[in-house]
Amino acid sequence: MVFTAAPGTGGENAERTYEAMAPVYDNFTAHHEYDLWTADLLKILEDHELQGKRLLDVACGTGKSFLEMLPRGWQVTACDISPSMLARAREKADGAVELSIADMTELPVFGQFDLVWALDDAVNYLLGTEELRRALAGMGTNLAPAGLLLFDVNTLHAYRTFFAETEVVEREGRRLVWRGLTAPDVPPRSICESRLEVDSGESLTHRQRHFPEADVLGALGAAGLECLDVYGLGLDGVPRQPLDETTHTKAVYIARMSDS
Repeated sequence: MVFTAAPGTGGENAERTYEAMAPVYDNFTAHHEYDLWTADLLKILEDHELQGKRLLDVACGTGKSFLEMLPRGWQVTACDISPSMLARAREKADGAVELSIADMTELPVFGQFDLVWALDDAVNYLLGTEELRRALAGMGTNLAPAGLLLFDVNTLHAYRTFFAETEVVEREGRRLVWRGLTAPDVPPRSICESRLEVDSGESLTHRQRHFPEADVLGALGAAGLECLDVYGLGLDGVPRQPLDETTHTKAVYIARMSDS
């Protein structure tokens, strides 16, 4: 099933989804190897002369995206639109991270950061290019003069596979069923849906938009940002070039504020 329009904004859509998903999110993503992924991301950031150790984690969820940064000596500020997800992040952070509720399309200025990132396809919950531009512009205003922005988006391949297939996860006595509702030949720029069915009988809808590289680059430019590099990720999570939307499942973008 493919939707060309959806009720509400991307922020409202994400908040509803993750408020409901918060109790099972860590179960569903327990197989994600954040330690290895973080190391790979930091390596490519260092190739672009990453300076300092101040991180703003946008759409931090339950904290998995910033926990690996703490033992590396990073000072972390994080935000998420879902109070329930943020409550779980707060438990894990144990006072070591400044946490706030925020919509990425209306991002406050939290300070000046050496690195701002938004991971795990958070950007794909935005439902149009104007929402994407506003989110990127808000992240840009939180960058230090030499700061770097990093974010990922799902590729067309991800929507034609993961969002079109059924996956069952059984962990710690819970049974979660992911049912893709998207056609396996879905065209670019579509709004796609999947449903996560929880053993409690609850059904959680995920609605995302595919952003091809041209749209992302256009939104970056309109937000006053310069794209430095683009990487593709496969299921092994290793960044590679060039990006191939037909084989990679994610695209990773690195940007900075434009000099012009």
